[in-house]
Amino acid sequence: MPYKSRWSISLPQCSFPTFLFGSPCKDLSDKKAYVDATRPEELFLTRQTFRLWSQRIALGLLKSPSFEPGDRVLVFSGNTLATPVAFMGIVMAGGVFTGANPTFTARELAHQLRDSQATYLLCSDVSIDTGIRAAEQAGLDKSRVYVYDEKVFLSDKASQAGLKGCRYWSDLIAPAEEAEGFQWEELEGDKCHKTIALNYSSGTTGVPKGVEVTHYNYIANTLQYNHLPTLAPNYDELNRRSKWLCFLPLYHAMAQTIYIAGALLRQIPVYIMPKFDFVEMLANVERFRITDLTIVPPIAVALTKHPAARKYDLSSIETMNCGSAPLGSDVCRAIEDLCGRRFNMKQGWGMTEVTCSLLGWDPNKTSTSFGVGEPNANCEAKIVKILTGSSGHESFSEVTERGPAHTGELWCRGPNVMKGYWRNPSATRNAFSPDSEGWLRTGDIAYVDEDGCFYIVDRMKELIKVKANQVPPAELEALILEHPAVADVAVIGIPTADGDERPRAFVLRQPRTKVTEQEIIDYVKERAVTYKWLTAGVEWVDEIPKNPSGKILRRQLRDRSKVQHVQARL
Repeated sequence: MPYKSRWSISLPQCSFPTFLFGSPCKDLSDKKAYVDATRPEELFLTRQTFRLWSQRIALGLLKSPSFEPGDRVLVFSGNTLATPVAFMGIVMAGGVFTGANPTFTARELAHQLRDSQATYLLCSDVSIDTGIRAAEQAGLDKSRVYVYDEKVFLSDKASQAGLKGCRYWSDLIAPAEEAEGFQWEELEGDKCHKTIALNYSSGTTGVPKGVEVTHYNYIANTLQYNHLPTLAPNYDELNRRSKWLCFLPLYHAMAQTIYIAGALLRQIPVYIMPKFDFVEMLANVERFRITDLTIVPPIAVALTKHPAARKYDLSSIETMNCGSAPLGSDVCRAIEDLCGRRFNMKQGWGMTEVTCSLLGWDPNKTSTSFGVGEPNANCEAKIVKILTGSSGHESFSEVTERGPAHTGELWCRGPNVMKGYWRNPSATRNAFSPDSEGWLRTGDIAYVDEDGCFYIVDRMKELIKVKANQVPPAELEALILEHPAVADVAVIGIPTADGDERPRAFVLRQPRTKVTEQEIIDYVKERAVTYKWLTAGVEWVDEIPKNPSGKILRRQLRDRSKVQHVQARL
């Protein structure tokens, strides 16, 4: 039987803006909602001004010559105070928000422009050259490319100059007096399943796909994410003094759910960093007395390894959670020690295809492992063993036994599961179970322990096959990270001539350390079973390639190894 959530909560059927604001005219709090961490006294939005600016963008889009409800608007920028406003304004206009990684090349951005069929492209000034080249490659007229930033909030004249032949985005913003009370479309019933965002998958195993997220998906996952903290006996007290710091990319599903929706609903101020910088993050925690941090594994590792982590006052932190990729329990415990054991470090699990979150922790429970908790309210999950016959046909059997010896693919179901992949019916069909029961196949290998806690072992496609044994790269990475001379690491499988694989570690050394390849190999030998040894060796690197959400881009390492193999043969 599937593992059903212990909780069931009511999910309203309405538009996402109605869910967050109630109505277009209702008086809202003048408490700060979003604050620019670099200019906190000068650049901020209250709940009231956030709604009005969003309404101004919505009306401006609808009055523009090229936009119609249902159109996509692509935002190509790092974090800024304008991102939540652009997101909400596009949704209020009946449009679809899609955000792109600000480090994309023109070719990568052009792919998303073409695939999303975006009507407008909003680019930060530092990204405008890339945006113009991408628009040319995608066939988007330059008149639809706008320079976009937060300076519009500093002058209500909204008359900033454009750049390189592109207009400033104030041309898409209606005057305040016209937009006050702007009525977005009200929705109920099946209309709540309209798409409002195309959040592109991480592309760690292939070309990124546009994930269609609906009004109802966002409402469900926001309430699910916010539900777990309410189980704490002192929730009201904690919530009143909460301050959040956002350095995760706001174009990504994780930050949208947590910071644009979750924080707004709970009336928690969010301090937005324009880009991630570890030392700057520590300084902001100290400066603003941040209470809650949501981090990804690279940041967690830095907290345990970087000397600056001990130079700043982190005593305000009351909650810290980690997601995006598996993290060793030793790292979690080391962070607890760093912060005086004031909180229990927990991991959760989610993916773009479930809006953000699916598995999380009851705050009344203590995590002592690398478990990711249990199903969110209104969700269910199961572990499925997949057998592939000689003809390539797959058969499925549910795993009912518990423990690390009983792994399988994690399947899940819930109101937060995506509508599908944009313009890709084949990929959508393959993402769900063939039995028409609506189970999303996550591609992650997992198991459940005796207490009903889920554990993510690794991505199914990334498991290393060694003499019929499966080696999860994340397990070896967690082990190697325990070595004091290792700053970061990634492990992949290197193919052998007989069709097998061997583990290889790509290691970033701590500054001023002289650890050798053999020392790392011996370190693993002393702590792991034979087939998990680094028999394909160790390679030193200057950085581990990762996407902005912290997932290791193993494909790049595999491609690098292929090139080296070919060069060696030549």
